[in-house]
Amino acid sequence: MPFFTSCSDDDEDTPVVIPVSEEIAGNYKGTLDVTVDGQKLASVAQRISVAESGDNAINLSIADFSFLGIEVGDIDLNNCALTPNGERYDFTGVTTVESTILTADVNATGYFNNGGLHIDLDIDATLGGQKQAVTVTYDGTRLTGNESSAAQITSFTFDTSVAANAAVLSQPVIDEANATITFKAEEDGDVSALVPTIEVSAGATVTPASGSAVSFASGSATFTVVAEDGTSKTYTVSCNMGSLIQYDFETWATPEGAMSPEVVNPEGWATCNDAVALIKNLGSLGGITYTGEYPVRQTTDAHSGSTAAMLESVDTQGGNIFGQTIPKVTAGSMFLGTFNAFAAMTDPMATTEFGILYDKKPVKVSGYYKYTPGAEFYNAAGELQADQKDACAISAVLYEVESEDETLNGSTIYTSDKIVAMASFSSGETVAEYTPFELNLEYVKDYDASKTYKFAVIFSASADGAAYNAAVGSTLYIDDVTIENEAVTE
Repeated sequence: MPFFTSCSDDDEDTPVVIPVSEEIAGNYKGTLDVTVDGQKLASVAQRISVAESGDNAINLSIADFSFLGIEVGDIDLNNCALTPNGERYDFTGVTTVESTILTADVNATGYFNNGGLHIDLDIDATLGGQKQAVTVTYDGTRLTGNESSAAQITSFTFDTSVAANAAVLSQPVIDEANATITFKAEEDGDVSALVPTIEVSAGATVTPASGSAVSFASGSATFTVVAEDGTSKTYTVSCNMGSLIQYDFETWATPEGAMSPEVVNPEGWATCNDAVALIKNLGSLGGITYTGEYPVRQTTDAHSGSTAAMLESVDTQGGNIFGQTIPKVTAGSMFLGTFNAFAAMTDPMATTEFGILYDKKPVKVSGYYKYTPGAEFYNAAGELQADQKDACAISAVLYEVESEDETLNGSTIYTSDKIVAMASFSSGETVAEYTPFELNLEYVKDYDASKTYKFAVIFSASADGAAYNAAVGSTLYIDDVTIENEAVTE
């Protein structure tokens, strides 16, 4: 269903003939800003299409609109009458929004001026029976129609004569169909600041830019190409490091598509921070006010280097948003994979998409941890369990997939018949100093290098946190994680 059903029509006739097809209709390339209840979300590049709709009227379309991870769909503003106002043409609209999870009254105003388009949308939204104010602002420039839509990386290389690229063993291979690029580097080589030389489609730009230092310490990095006409494509560039992959938790950043710019994760890892961002942003709809820390945070209390990962189970009060239960305690968790915030609207267990594509045979996961269980343990009903003690959990799972879109989640990660190898560790003991841990994967099926696998490493400050059983304040520190892979001959 389109996000917007229509624009208001101006009944007042105007003798002015507005050159819609010559000066207004076409595609616009610009920036879309969304503010939810006063909190501004990260700006995103957006292309808007404008078409003529009768005399002195236009249709506008914003494709694939979303906010806070909620995929609303296309925004269509139809039959908007244009009114001359000096050198610009104004339009307004009043409509009602209807989608799967929200309804809203919308007031839209905007104008075209010398090849530019400005739109303001004030949305009085109702989500789960609660009111929420959403504002949208767009500023863009009309394209000539001759801009290219090509958004490809046509060449991705490393100049190995440059000292920063000394660890690179083979030049990258581009898989355009899957938007992936892979290369190999020395097992013990420094890939924390490699400098790629990148060529893209004519008129397009790429971020990070060609010649920039990029860290592949986590095993991969993403590059986004934006075409001349605003079309975009994201590539995942993976570095195969031989038999060892190491994570030092020194680099943290806001991941692409995060629920909030406040969300900061260790590079290469997903966390439950997006779940808490959802509670922070939308909790008021269920009577929840959580202003505390995010569960997974960067800490200077490290085993080595400057920083490590700290996972804390936090008191998110409990309640209900959009018909979904919010736990009394949200367990601090971090994993290789993807956090799908939108899935929380229908199935909270599906938010954790465990595993990354993995072309090696992992045999061991090791690292260092500290742990302190929280004092007050609550069950899924939010009831204090005085005799219950929390425990941390560390696990690793290798499983087979038919395609890269297939994934195991919180409901299936330990029970699926897709599992090839698994190892786990849990302890409720207080560990005051960094102590080594080691998981040796036990294979229940033969490894076949011709098949496609995903591999997940999962850390949780509360072992049964996925079932909403956890103690407030349980804290797990993780640092210097190494995945050891066995050489396999195809």
